[in-house]
Amino acid sequence: MYEWIAKLTSGEGERSLLVRVLPIVPLWMLSFLCWGIASIWYLISRNGFLKNVKHNLTDVLGPMSERKVRSLTRNYLRNVVFSLFEICFQTDRLPTYKFKLQGEEHLQAAQQVASGKGFIIYTPHVGNFFNYYWYFSRRFDCLTVASAGSPELKPLYDRFAALGCKGLDYDSVPALELYRSLKRHIQSGGVVFLLGDFWRPSFPLSKLFGRVTRTPEGTAMLALELQIPIVPFYGFRSYGFKHRLVVGEPLFVHARDTSGVRAARVETNLILNSFVERVIREQPASWFYWFNVHERWENGLQ
Repeated sequence: MYEWIAKLTSGEGERSLLVRVLPIVPLWMLSFLCWGIASIWYLISRNGFLKNVKHNLTDVLGPMSERKVRSLTRNYLRNVVFSLFEICFQTDRLPTYKFKLQGEEHLQAAQQVASGKGFIIYTPHVGNFFNYYWYFSRRFDCLTVASAGSPELKPLYDRFAALGCKGLDYDSVPALELYRSLKRHIQSGGVVFLLGDFWRPSFPLSKLFGRVTRTPEGTAMLALELQIPIVPFYGFRSYGFKHRLVVGEPLFVHARDTSGVRAARVETNLILNSFVERVIREQPASWFYWFNVHERWENGLQ
């Protein structure tokens, strides 16, 4: 996957030319182009990438027909192609995009309960999460945590930073400094947009899809310490360049006493992971990590 991203983000001259030309092309025509590219990619791909996607779909979601696997794989590739196209060539058109929001009342409820502080929007990597962060950044004073250390991904994050989307780089900012920055932002009334399905070997053990893996605890730590709501959210591509954004009811967590803080973090992480799992099951073709999720499992642990 990352080698494809590297090819798109290299050659800035060619990309700049396309960015200047594409605005005059109707969106329906660009949509047709993306569908075509994804279909060709599916037909000619014989590498480990596609095999991994197909294997992981059945390994994680359970047995399904070959026809269903092919359908999900095609739709997965389409979302990847559409998302990369949007990020690389369509950021200037974002104000014209159609984002249909469901759950506005939950955002308002979170603001009221936070009592002057901010709150956390918690989401997995589904749909085009870059676009969704841009959307919320237009509504709130937002801050996120990203992994921009990769040379393939950095141009993508730089592009959205230029649009006013603020972020901290997990791979270059020390953990304590990162946490304190997020904490200050929330205490000043800001919103933190956190993607909860990142994986690092240093993350604490947890469970996802009934398997032992490692997931970040930042969301649980902030919510428990600051006593702020967590707003579960996900978005997906409804058709072409149209997106639907789904905001759930705010989640409130607490530790009964100081000695129970660690247990409360673990429990909160399991609750958040169950949300991630539900979203992936509902929108399987929209999840980004099908190409390498097999690398996350802690083999031999129950």
